[in-house]
Amino acid sequence: MTKSIDLEFEKAIRFLVKYMPVSDKNSRKPILAHGIRVGVYLYENNYSQDIIIAGLLHDTIEWSKASKGIIKKEFGNNITKLILANTKKDSIIDKEEKTNELIKRCIKNGQDALIVKTADIIDSFKWYSKQNNKDQLGYCMRNANAILKFKPSNFHDNIFGELKKWQKKFNNLS
Repeated sequence: MTKSIDLEFEKAIRFLVKYMPVSDKNSRKPILAHGIRVGVYLYENNYSQDIIIAGLLHDTIEWSKASKGIIKKEFGNNITKLILANTKKDSIIDKEEKTNELIKRCIKNGQDALIVKTADIIDSFKWYSKQNNKDQLGYCMRNANAILKFKPSNFHDNIFGELKKWQKKFNNLS
């Protein structure tokens, strides 16, 4: 990794601290820590700078006061595109439909967007399995099933194999 990636990584963490709400005991998971874990996972697995930063910031539009414009100004078009691809549409009520729409939108935006979403779900699998939260593990399975079902055959990355292992581990939930 290069110093420039580390500087952008730190910039993104400072951005998260500024804009993300403080989690409390009623939060599903500590949101700031989740974003950092996703970014660290991508960093440690040598993904591109844009994928790493988008992984760190993937929940900012859903959960913070940061707007698309602020993110675009701070991090550029491509990272903003990856974050938007990973942002749920809360106007969709049906859980399955909401998940499928999100995954298909990630795919439409390219393999990088789907890698960010997959890292997000892997971290969620890790967190919710430690909490023994079967409801949220069901959410993870819905996403894993959709990613592996809709992933184009020309999307090749080791992260999809890792997701398949998590899917297999919790297959009894679906």
